[in-house]
Amino acid sequence: VGQPLPALLNESYQRTSNWFILFLTSHYHNHPHPIMTSMETEDVVETTPKLGNIDQVTMHPLVLLSAADHYHRVARGTRKRVVGVLLGMVSKGIVDCTNSFAVPFEEDSRNPDVFYLDHNFLESMLTMFRKVNAKERVVGFYSTGPQIRSNDLRIYDIVQRFLPPSTPTPPVFCIIDVRPDRQSMPTTAYKVVEEVSTSKGQRQVQLTFAHVPCQMGAMEAEEVGVEHLLRDINDPTISTVASLIQGKIAGLATLTEKLIECKDYLEACSQGSIPANPDIVANLQTILNLLPNLNTPDMVRSMLIKTNDMQMAIYLSALIRSVIAIHDLINNKIRYGQVEEEKKEETVETKN
Repeated sequence: VGQPLPALLNESYQRTSNWFILFLTSHYHNHPHPIMTSMETEDVVETTPKLGNIDQVTMHPLVLLSAADHYHRVARGTRKRVVGVLLGMVSKGIVDCTNSFAVPFEEDSRNPDVFYLDHNFLESMLTMFRKVNAKERVVGFYSTGPQIRSNDLRIYDIVQRFLPPSTPTPPVFCIIDVRPDRQSMPTTAYKVVEEVSTSKGQRQVQLTFAHVPCQMGAMEAEEVGVEHLLRDINDPTISTVASLIQGKIAGLATLTEKLIECKDYLEACSQGSIPANPDIVANLQTILNLLPNLNTPDMVRSMLIKTNDMQMAIYLSALIRSVIAIHDLINNKIRYGQVEEEKKEETVETKN
């Protein structure tokens, strides 16, 4: 990209890019998810990762900006999705996605088995990117989803051809959610695993997607660019208190969404719809064990005292604001009366 980062954000996709940038200023937490497959199986026996297991995916801000720009140029206002290639480095099972580029992609909405991905364009762009930075290589591909689709495994096979021959790490698949009303992490990462299942008495091996922990990360130069973008999109009409309250509301909405997701998963496990994953159940039990006991008398008394103090501060603030407003209103009436008297005196003098 030959332009500085602030020049990348124009009015055509500013609204959607803003919330991407807000995610980059917070410090980034992993979001482990239960295993999600792209095809239904019966009686899962074993799930085996392919060679070069992937433990974590780190997404950089330039990838999010490029994906937002790609979506708004190609598929804005439609139900289509866009696909691109992720570039970066892999070290000790951690995939670092530092750059990306768009790839021409079309798929038939009526027939999901029909799609088009421009191989020649992909190869040409990869050759040019190697001339700019030889350290960056293909580490996977992204899609604006927002869900896994049946063609993604076939796209995975195509992208796998462009990996360096000596690398043992398979490509990753990242879904970048460009919906502006999304409050949680906009990226979800997947790896491909071999799943052994029993169907009609026969053991079958098939490829499926499994979640990988994904987090946001940025180098020092990228953090500076993000700060400049935040200055450009800063709204002076919104106060600091209002932005803090808005952040709290967004955080609570995300927490509610995650709790509902956990509840739905546990209900599905109890009903036998899906097999229970021991790791997920253990994580949920750990979360419940870490919750504080709020029913102790000392805790209840402390909460009441804190609430009363906050309510008293709010009451005094409203009272003082009302007194000041009335004071300003009286002063305004006094000034208005003085101006009226001066006008009357001037009219009397002119008549005389």
